[in-house]
Amino acid sequence: MVLAIGVFVVVLAVIASERVHRTKVALIGASLVVVTQTVDQAQAVEAIDFNTIGLLAGMMLIVRVTEPTGVYNYLAIRAGQLAKGRSLGVVLALAGTTALLSAFLDNLTTVLLVVPVTFLLADTLDIDPLPLVIIEILASNIGGTATLIGDPPNILIAGATGLSFGDFILNLAPVAIVTLVVVVGILYLFYRPRLRIAQDARERVLALDARKSIEDAAELRRTLPVLLLTILAFFVHKQLHVEPATVALVGASVMLLVTSQSVEDALSGIEWSTLFFFLALFVMVGALEETGAIAEVADGVASVTDGDRTAELLGITWVAALGSGVVDNIPFTAAMIPVVNELQGDSGDNAYWWALALGACFGGNATLIAAAANVAAAGMAERAGRPIGFVAFLKVGVPVTLLSIAIATAYIALRYL
Repeated sequence: MVLAIGVFVVVLAVIASERVHRTKVALIGASLVVVTQTVDQAQAVEAIDFNTIGLLAGMMLIVRVTEPTGVYNYLAIRAGQLAKGRSLGVVLALAGTTALLSAFLDNLTTVLLVVPVTFLLADTLDIDPLPLVIIEILASNIGGTATLIGDPPNILIAGATGLSFGDFILNLAPVAIVTLVVVVGILYLFYRPRLRIAQDARERVLALDARKSIEDAAELRRTLPVLLLTILAFFVHKQLHVEPATVALVGASVMLLVTSQSVEDALSGIEWSTLFFFLALFVMVGALEETGAIAEVADGVASVTDGDRTAELLGITWVAALGSGVVDNIPFTAAMIPVVNELQGDSGDNAYWWALALGACFGGNATLIAAAANVAAAGMAERAGRPIGFVAFLKVGVPVTLLSIAIATAYIALRYL
């Protein structure tokens, strides 16, 4: 356990220093926990969430194949025009769209779709794209909190409890909406100096003919139906009894079949460094799980609260937020579920599960590695030549997480205590 924790802490510290690429550091850390037999190879492979890897790879391929058609340029121009070329309108449109899609697709898929459009829109308006991307990351995790399918921790909780889609919306959507409005409003005020749009840029965007941005109409006719059907399939994947990774990989496979681009060109669009970072991160977190480090933290909640319901609910929320921010909200939620089940006992009090969901989902905003959507967006930003620094994100993510958890605490106190 000591070795697993030590390796993870050192890797986090080196990533935070930004002196070495995070993928290199993570791969070294993953190698160490396997070579030292902290986990064996079979356990390391088992720790990898291939649903996340498949979803990422599939959506990266789809975006890469459709990008040369100019469809994302078209969407970026239309978004700028609908916002009247004003920074507040742009922020509200992007944050609102991201949060809404995250609730009904999932936050990882949403980020993969929205971030490319954001970079093009920022270029068109001649503003810094990073504030917009950071706002989208935070909005995706808050929006994903609202529904059963929006964020992986909620999916894990639903699988363990049988709580319905409606249960999640009724109990989590109200606080998610309030938190989104507060956070986006504060972030807009914070970033407004970096989002000033010059009058000539505004006029230029309003004067553009979005249709002229379509560069390959024939390719668009071949690939756009596949893109739209893939997005539609994400909305109904539960009813189809298929995982999001399956939807993304099937869509990518069909896309490769209909496109005129070569397979080699398409595969070059996959952000391999991001995928390998995820693989390494899963292995290191798997080591923390296998050695009992995460369970120790989770069990600590039960011992400290000593049966007091108020302490238990608030303890679950804050510990889940802190743990998810440091590790990753998916494995931490998995470790917390049996503990919460024990605390709940035979009472049938579902407030315990809403406390866990709010802590884990909101905690995903704390660091750049706290949620899959964060890592994916950071990889896309790096590929676009505008990397998001670990510390730079931390300076925004931690205050937003603390504010979000404070709102969640007030909500839990008013509704469940």
